[in-house]
Amino acid sequence: MKTGTILSIAAIMAALALPAGAQDAPPADENASEDIEHGFSLLEEGAKIILRSMIDEVEPALKDLQTELGDAWAEMGPVLRDLARMIGQIDDYHPPEMLPNGDIILRRKVPLAPDDRPDAAQPGEEIEI
Repeated sequence: MKTGTILSIAAIMAALALPAGAQDAPPADENASEDIEHGFSLLEEGAKIILRSMIDEVEPALKDLQTELGDAWAEMGPVLRDLARMIGQIDDYHPPEMLPNGDIILRRKVPLAPDDRPDAAQPGEEIEI
């Protein structure tokens, strides 16, 4: 008896939870596919509206960021180009390491031969530190 009551209550609650249109049997005509297509087009329009509003909110911040990055690139560009020229292929190096004193070092995976080093001191030459 209790099981039948619980099942009845569960069925009533499930029916109440469904939208009014879902309680009826789906129509078996061509209007059903048109209704589905119309529903998807409404969802698409809603998504477009939400994305457009998000873009409109973020756009001023992106323009400010672009200006700041442009200024930073103007200052750092030459230094980064020189660094890229010295390093060559980044794949030739292990990830950077920070030493206890704060220095950052880049270790080559395969060390260069002494003659291949661009800053290698020639015999009898002073070494700049």
